[in-house]
Amino acid sequence: MDKTSQLWLKRIRNGGKPAYLLIADLIAEDMRSGRLSARDRLPTLRELAEDLELNYTTVARGYAEARKRGLIDSRAGMGTFVRGSSPGIKLRGGSGAEMTMNLPPEPQDAALMAQLRDSAAQVMAQSDWHDMLRYQDFGGTREDRVAGVRWLQQRLPLCAVERVLTCPGIHAGLTALVSLLARPGEMICVESLTYPGIKAIAAQLGVQLHALPLDDDGPNVDAFEHACKTLKPRALYCNPTLLNPTTATFTRARREALVDVALRYAVPIIEDDAYAMLPRDAPPPLATLAPALTYYIGGLSKCFGAGLRAAYIHAPGPRQAERLAGALRATTVMCSPVTTALATRWINDGTAEAMLQAIRAESMARQSMAARHLAGRALRAQPEGFHLWLPLDAEASMVEFASGLRARGVAVVASAAFSTDGTPPEAVRVCLGGPMSRDDCDFALRLIADALEHPLHPHANVM
Repeated sequence: MDKTSQLWLKRIRNGGKPAYLLIADLIAEDMRSGRLSARDRLPTLRELAEDLELNYTTVARGYAEARKRGLIDSRAGMGTFVRGSSPGIKLRGGSGAEMTMNLPPEPQDAALMAQLRDSAAQVMAQSDWHDMLRYQDFGGTREDRVAGVRWLQQRLPLCAVERVLTCPGIHAGLTALVSLLARPGEMICVESLTYPGIKAIAAQLGVQLHALPLDDDGPNVDAFEHACKTLKPRALYCNPTLLNPTTATFTRARREALVDVALRYAVPIIEDDAYAMLPRDAPPPLATLAPALTYYIGGLSKCFGAGLRAAYIHAPGPRQAERLAGALRATTVMCSPVTTALATRWINDGTAEAMLQAIRAESMARQSMAARHLAGRALRAQPEGFHLWLPLDAEASMVEFASGLRARGVAVVASAAFSTDGTPPEAVRVCLGGPMSRDDCDFALRLIADALEHPLHPHANVM
């Protein structure tokens, strides 16, 4: 008899309620205390009956009660195991593992943090604060736009300063672009699974979204051409590199085919390349294939930090840049001069590149953990990205799975949030970044793996 069985025997002998109820109570207590963890194997009915000096039927009723409470799971030929209703991960403010917001991981690099503080202090000390507190040029000062060119040239070698505008984050830039290109009631084409922000922007502006079916290479080209012929879309919006949510990267051939259709029908392209700096081998942007049609937008939120609201739009030409500057003025007035000054300094002094490399390395470490814990699952992920797409078994429900995970202290996003065609697949998006430490992320991934192996009904613990 092990120590746990000895403790249980003592409690049952001194207990004031039926033994079968006490067995379930003791399992729950040991899970709360940490003496039992998710996936721990419990004794067989005969072994526990012998250890607790009870008859087989009483122990069977005890296990049945524990299953009813969602504490354990039994499988023929494998035994009885503790389910994953273990305590949530303690993070900031005592919350659970927040894996919904697609935030980059926060590298724990003391030297890099010191570099951030020192360069920020230099900006604060050297700035003309009267100037910083005035209205700024719409679309950014020339110095800020030159920094934007330097950043975007990693993806757009022919980027030109007279075609670049700064904006307070990619989302703000997309709002201005949609308002510029489409009027209420008009339509733009999007992926059938796409960035939820574009859904919110379209709803706010009264613009319709037409979903293009996706495959592993990107949006369906025939569907796009049919839409161009019959629906006259005002633009094509796409997130071609590390697509949020599926992590897919459109192939070069698919990019070329989409561009060919857009050119033949003169449909402007909004290329949201928020994640493009993360992978080292992404195909060339659509903007390099159709520079006269494409509004290319990139920024720092996904490769530096979401709080650094600085992004850059490369317009098809100077005239389009002027019109877009007007739309940015109407929707955002201007970028924060303080934020933009920091972004410019960090791009120019190499801090942004150092942060990108640190985030890329941390993302790779976390994706390695995900691949280990979720081995055998049909997950989609890219080594240098910080989110993954987890399709569920055919009989699973994304809503129940996400609710069950939340009961365990882990929050993920069901695929319905990304769907534009009304038929989302049974899948969830999991973000591996944000304020979680690497250990917290590892523990959360173990809970997700346990939830897949031992599904917990979202109301199993409701008494």
